[in-house]
Amino acid sequence: MPREIWILVAGSFIVAVGMGIVSPALPAFATSFDVGVTATSFIVSAFAFTRLAFAPASGRLVAWFGERPIYVWGVSIVGVSSAACAFADSYWQLLLFRSLGGTGSTMFTVSVVALLVRLSPPEQRGRASGLWATSFLLGNVSGPIIGSLLVGYSLRLPFLIYGAALFLAAFVGWLLLRNSTLAAPVRDDVPAMTVREALRSRTYLAALLSNFSTGWAVFGVRIALIPLFVVEVLRSTQAMAGVALSVFAVGNAAVIMLSGRFSDRHGRKPMALLGLVISVVGTAALGFSGSVAVFLVASLVAGVGTGLLTPAQTAAVADLLGSKGKGGPVLAAFQMSSDVGAIVGPLVTGMLADAISYEVAFGVTALTAVLALGAWLVAPETGGRRTSAAAHPDTDIGPERAAK
Repeated sequence: MPREIWILVAGSFIVAVGMGIVSPALPAFATSFDVGVTATSFIVSAFAFTRLAFAPASGRLVAWFGERPIYVWGVSIVGVSSAACAFADSYWQLLLFRSLGGTGSTMFTVSVVALLVRLSPPEQRGRASGLWATSFLLGNVSGPIIGSLLVGYSLRLPFLIYGAALFLAAFVGWLLLRNSTLAAPVRDDVPAMTVREALRSRTYLAALLSNFSTGWAVFGVRIALIPLFVVEVLRSTQAMAGVALSVFAVGNAAVIMLSGRFSDRHGRKPMALLGLVISVVGTAALGFSGSVAVFLVASLVAGVGTGLLTPAQTAAVADLLGSKGKGGPVLAAFQMSSDVGAIVGPLVTGMLADAISYEVAFGVTALTAVLALGAWLVAPETGGRRTSAAAHPDTDIGPERAAK
């Protein structure tokens, strides 16, 4: 694995830890300005809305200036905005600073994925994607623990720590990548892939749908609905809701690296299909859980499904872009599909839970994975030793697409 991949993994871990640190403080800090639940929720959502709105621009910035400067600038912008949140004197200042952080966040995400695509050897893309996803997962698990301790001292302190962590990540990325010839911008006459070209690939369409489903279930419904379900339906405690979220993370972490290795050896499609099938079963079972024990088992199963899917779908998009990795807008659209799911999912399932039942809400969430499963069934393979360009001509986009 190239040294540069490990640099990106370390930086992503720092970013994820910082995100986790502020998560316990943000709602409480917002309510300290005497606002209601809706206004507090909007503070949380504003970051995601800004990420979504700025994603196309981030893709173009990567195409114009290259991945390295956008990576450093993106992390730095989130660092400045997060540190500024600590000095907010009103709700509207907090909303403004938090929203600005979303622009830097999407710059970071698009550029780091573009670097992963370009720096990962074709036979190691699944493992590189799994390693990067694992770093984020571990950071998101450990960050809230640190944040919970910091909140006891001050609601503003986590934002300062987060800002400092992001400045550290930006500095490490700038220092260690500045002289890397491998991470240097690609200077040739090969045009970057456009979103219109990518949409001609059934594999890319399948990846968009599965990433939308992941955003809906993992980054939206899991955070918004599971705590309520545990308290209101299972009659348990908020602490148990935290346990359920941790169990999901354990299932995810247990298989994510194995999935990356398997997808490198045998192809992206088998792992994507298996991950989606398991996700459907686990997600649907959440709504029909009659006890905490069953709910925890369902959470574990859902986590395993997501862990199997994530490296495979990311590596499939990387295969389509090829070793040049020139396709910032394509990666931005891929990221946007998850952001849209994370925004729409809680809204739709929240209304369904109120109007009908939690069973229907979780069932609709599972349905998004069923739709993605159907798309992957007809999608051509893009990687793995059994793939050949001749057998799948519509995936022969990257220059390395030769028989393996």
